[in-house]
Parts: sequence; structure tokens; C-alpha cells
Amino acid sequence: MMTTSRDFTGKVVLITGSGGGIGAVTAVEFARLGAHVVVTDRRKDRMSVVAQQCAEASPTGAKALEVVADVTNDDDCLRLVSDTIKTFKKLDILVNNAGRGVESSIWDGDILDKYELLMTTNLRSVVRLTHLCVEHLEKTKGNIVNISSVAVPKPRNLVYSMSKVALDMFTKCVALELGPKGIRANTINPGPVKTEFIENAHNVTKAKSDEIYAQRARKCPLGRVGEPMDVAKAVLYLSSNDASFVTGSNFVVDGGDQYV
Repeated sequence: MMTTSRDFTGKVVLITGSGGGIGAVTAVEFARLGAHVVVTDRRKDRMSVVAQQCAEASPTGAKALEVVADVTNDDDCLRLVSDTIKTFKKLDILVNNAGRGVESSIWDGDILDKYELLMTTNLRSVVRLTHLCVEHLEKTKGNIVNISSVAVPKPRNLVYSMSKVALDMFTKCVALELGPKGIRANTINPGPVKTEFIENAHNVTKAKSDEIYAQRARKCPLGRVGEPMDVAKAVLYLSSNDASFVTGSNFVVDGGDQYV
């Protein structure tokens, strides 16, 4: 008889970039399933809204821990982990969700500036936080979920795609190192997900962003783009006992978009 284990009561979950989009929805879903959630973002106003949503969703009304932090800042990363352990005394799940995108081409005069920006956010911050968290995750036999991308080769997507492919390989290597310690590590590779990402990455209006998502939906085999909840459900699965024999995997959530 198949059973599911999506009860996170008492688990402590740290989710970066949880002030909006995928991170926010994931935080609320963990709270709904009983977890103690740490929400973090560079903007306190966005983060506080999500923290309130977590409290409302929690079966016990548990208040989320709010930590204003920039994951590209080493001191902020240290404070984020320290505050988590100080408050909850442990860490069970690390979701490295924070990331950013900027158009880039090898022809760009500022290509190295873009390289530093995206690699620092999308890769270095993950390495830093994972390094800080593994000693705590070892104690709880916890797990790590990294949010990557299908990141197929496209014009003016050079550095973003590089950063996500590197994140995929980082996760596989870490999974090998941490497996003997009882820690699992997996990557989720979303396709287009309807958030503010396109507006920010391509510096376009919401109307233009909606138009781009509509175009992608028409081309997608499943006839739509993803929603943050699609990715959140994958995070919940990989974080649960249902995935106890899954580590080092790339879990694609793209509606078949990478094949068109």
C-alpha cells in the first residue's frame, strides 16, 4: 500500500528568495503542512507579507522567522543561518531559491560584469549557504533543494544558462559528498514560470512580460506556462520522505518546454 509523507510538522525550512514568486508560494505551502519557516529577502516589505501568509496558513498559527538578507553578501548569509539556529535550534531543509537573470551575450562590453553578478547570485551564494548549513543538516539528516532552470541555449542567455548548468553539477557533486552523512541534495529545473522574472531579467513592462508568457504557453506541449505552485509541489516532494531514495537528481518541471 502506497503512503505519502507530506507532513512537515516540526521541520525547520529555510527558503532563500522567499519574498515573492516560487519562494513565497513554497514557504506558504511548507507552513500549511506544519513546518517552521524562515523567509528571507532583500526587501522587508515583501518578506513580511509572505510571513503573514505563512502564519495564516499554519495549522498552529506559527509565525515565520523573517530575516532581511542579501545572499550575495557573505555576512548576511552567516547571519541568516545563525538566526535560524538561534531561533529554532536546528535546520531540516534548505531551499536555495534566490536567483536572478540578466540578458547577456559574448559580444557585450560588460560581459564580465554580468558574469560576476549572475555567478555571485545564482551559484556562489548557494555554495556559501550550503557550506554554512551542512553541519546542521547532518544532525537532522536533512536535505537540500536547489532551484535551477532548464536553461536551454538561447540567444542573449549566455551567463544565466552557464550559472544554472554549474548549479546542476554542484548539486550532483554535493549529493555524492553528503549522501554518506544522510543528507540528500536535488535540483529542480523549471521551465517558464509566471512570476516577475521576465520583467526583471529583461527590463520590460508587465504587459510585455504577459505577452512573452502567452507566446511561450502557445509553444509549450502542455499548452501553458508554469505557475509557482507547480514548482512548490516539486520542492515538497523532494523534501519529503516520499523521496527518501532520491538524491543528485535533476527534477524537470517545464511542461515539455525544453523540447520545442
